[in-house]
Amino acid sequence: MKKSSVSRGFVRASADELEKLRARPLSDLRLVALFLDGLDFAGEMLIVSVGLDEQGHKHLLGLRQGGSENAAVCTSLLTELRERGLDTKRPILAVLDGSKALACAVQQVWGELALIQRCQVHKKRNVKAHLAAEHHAELDRRLNIAYHGDDYDAALKQLHDTATWLNRLNPDAANSLREGLEETLTVVKLGLSETLRKTLATTNPIESALDTARTVTRRVKRWRDGSMKLRWCAAGLLKVEQKFRRIKGYRDIPKLIAALEALTLKPSTHPRKMSA
Repeated sequence: MKKSSVSRGFVRASADELEKLRARPLSDLRLVALFLDGLDFAGEMLIVSVGLDEQGHKHLLGLRQGGSENAAVCTSLLTELRERGLDTKRPILAVLDGSKALACAVQQVWGELALIQRCQVHKKRNVKAHLAAEHHAELDRRLNIAYHGDDYDAALKQLHDTATWLNRLNPDAANSLREGLEETLTVVKLGLSETLRKTLATTNPIESALDTARTVTRRVKRWRDGSMKLRWCAAGLLKVEQKFRRIKGYRDIPKLIAALEALTLKPSTHPRKMSA
């Protein structure tokens, strides 16, 4: 069989897979968490969404191309999920990388029913970018005390104390930590178990899935266009989805549901606004 025939066959197959993903009905899903992240794939910005259901299973929901984490692109993706039947009238924990665009999109679609958890890994990375390498270990130590603690007030104080420490070293690093500071502790405020917090504190489920998808495409030497990148990314992610495992700590999900319901009844008491 000629290589050109194989290539045309894969183009058709990958295009079909992408369309099936975009048409996949979501009305039977009962999500408790939504992971949303903008990541580079072969030089293209792709917004990827993964959902976590009440039984602890992850589901690939959709993806979008965009020149950046643009609010209109993100809202378009989430609106599509709603149109495919996803219930957006239930409280949800939205785990985001920290982008204003992603937060605005979630709040546009879910309103006050969404609580924002800012990715702790992204926050560490952003603060370290402003800080000399010799201080990274101490920063990790201080942030880990806050992020791995069970007491929200104590964790909040630890982060403010860390910001004060950073201010003496580099005010920009301190400001970076203060941006969206409370939103990095939403999983602590919800009173979740340490095992479940670990899953819900970062966008790692998306990043690890995309890393695996990249291995599927590592032999591609030439990307013809954005359509090819989108098709290949979707094909890779769908392959990864087949190997998704039930998350650790799934038995504590009922506590998450109860905590989300309790906090969304008091919109003024939970973290809302997100800074860049």
